[in-house]
Amino acid sequence: MMAMFFAQRVILEKITFSKVPNKLKEAVREILIDSGLEFMIDEA
Repeated sequence: MMAMFFAQRVILEKITFSKVPNKLKEAVREILIDSGLEFMIDEA
């Protein structure tokens, strides 16, 4: 549930992937890839 929330925040460009809490990064990464939005994954 929280991973989907953070994925939506990244998709809407409210936050960047690097701001996602470490505990949720893998799940958010999966959601973004499944959505065809892997370009939004920044590792900065």
